Amino acid sequence: MPMEQLIAERACERIVIDFVHRLDLGEPASVAELFTEDGTWSWPEGDRLVQGRDALRAYFGSRPADRLSRRMMSNILVTVTSPDTATAVSYFTTYRVDGHTGGMVPPGPPVQIGTYEDAFRRQPDGTWLLTARTLHLPFGGPTPRAGD
Repeated sequence: MPMEQLIAERACERIVIDFVHRLDLGEPASVAELFTEDGTWSWPEGDRLVQGRDALRAYFGSRPADRLSRRMMSNILVTVTSPDTATAVSYFTTYRVDGHTGGMVPPGPPVQIGTYEDAFRRQPDGTWLLTARTLHLPFGGPTPRAGD
């Protein structure tokens, strides 16, 4: 396998993981920086489409401040489709408590189990960014609050 392909795969895997870390442990609005300027987040089952960094920043920034969440990522499969493009499919499980006031909470069942389908594009400076992320929830429907 050529070294450039390995580097591209690793860069895209890093974005998949960075995305959930920013949502769960960092500043949720900052996930917008992982997308191209015209990047999209879509959720066909929830009839949602968010397009562009400003809209993505607002969408993910609207996440409630009292939300405690952890996403478990697995089965990340990146496919490099050209020197400047790649796709990925990954599985996730989300655990969440809204109204968290601190301290430990007993674990409950996951609130989401699904798949991310991603498209990436290499930028002129060599970095990789998401051009599109589509969320699929085969085990349930939309959650009632934005920013997931």
